[in-house]
Amino acid sequence: MNNFTYLFLLALAASLGVRLWLAARHIAHVKKHRETVPESFAGRIPLEDHHKAADYTLTNTRIGRIALLYDSLLLLGWTLGGGLEWLDNTWRAVELQPVITGTAVMFSAMLIMTVLDLPFSLYHTFVVEERFGFNRSTPAVFVTDLLKNALLLVIIGGPLIALALWIMEASGGLWWLYIWAVWTVFTLVMFWAYPAVIAPLFNKFSPLDNEALQQRIQALMDKCGFRSKGIFVMDGSKRSGHGNAYFTGFGSNKRIVFFDTLLESLNPPEIEAVLAHELGHFKLRHIQKRLLSTFALSLAALALLGWLAGNNWFYQGLGVSQPSPWMALMLFMLAMPVFTFFLQPLLSLLSRKHEFEADAYAVQQSSGADLIRALVKMYRENASTLTPDPLYSAFHDSHPPAPVRITHISANMGTT
Repeated sequence: MNNFTYLFLLALAASLGVRLWLAARHIAHVKKHRETVPESFAGRIPLEDHHKAADYTLTNTRIGRIALLYDSLLLLGWTLGGGLEWLDNTWRAVELQPVITGTAVMFSAMLIMTVLDLPFSLYHTFVVEERFGFNRSTPAVFVTDLLKNALLLVIIGGPLIALALWIMEASGGLWWLYIWAVWTVFTLVMFWAYPAVIAPLFNKFSPLDNEALQQRIQALMDKCGFRSKGIFVMDGSKRSGHGNAYFTGFGSNKRIVFFDTLLESLNPPEIEAVLAHELGHFKLRHIQKRLLSTFALSLAALALLGWLAGNNWFYQGLGVSQPSPWMALMLFMLAMPVFTFFLQPLLSLLSRKHEFEADAYAVQQSSGADLIRALVKMYRENASTLTPDPLYSAFHDSHPPAPVRITHISANMGTT
């Protein structure tokens, strides 16, 4: 153990303590307000649905605390407990080429991590989601999704990992800059290709066949200056009763996607209002801004990794005796979230700002009243709590709390 070990343990204890404290606050706050629907939702959401949302939130938060403790123990096992050291030594004994050894180590670690996370994934899908009436998945679908994700990791992740390790070995002290360039290009390519290549592997996307609704949506898109590859309905009900809408891709490959569950619960004016919100993200360049922020943060992170990878105390402080490019990547990916947790409120604040702006844009382009009605239905159908603890929400929620968001939309309606 060295000074970095103590710093890591201190950061882990601090982040774990704050997370558990926030979860306790959240549970207490939701329980306290379980029996009363917030005034801004009175008459819109029945008390029975408010109870369901509170109970769903409480269940997920309590399980989340157990998962948090479990993940923290696993992190200690992988690092100071010698898990990565053992895995690294096992593959080194095979005496393969360094890039192949590093790729095998990283793949093995990811596979083991996936297996260790399976109990919580299974419990969430087939116990919690089932209990609250959201699960539509089957064991066959669950297993098929796992296999597809594993195949994508091999086909896409394998070459990417090998390329990164080769760059680290062959390109000198600026390897982190070259990897950042590769990662940036890869991200843009995947963002462009995801709608047409990756997403259809998991869900069926059908063109919207409601002609009247399609004309209404097309008129809104023309008004907003949005061109896309089409309007599609995704069979979200294949796995879950939750509903949503989004647009994805960029350039010539943009497309609007509605969950079939969402279309079942909203009427055409409400669907138009939800779409206007999503188009607000496009018109206000939120996606581009988030991508640029991601690229800037990844550049800073890789520059930091470039410095850490050249210091033996980084490896030894996290339980690894023999430095290597793959151990630098693995240790960084495992340890970094412990230190960056306290940045979450800033990232959430930026995301909420974008949501407020998109809501304001939607009010200008469609009906604020329809947007409120649509959101109320979505909160009810998704069992989203209307009374999150404000501090917990500031850390964890990318969208504003429901009452705050409705109040903000109403204020914008008064100015249009």
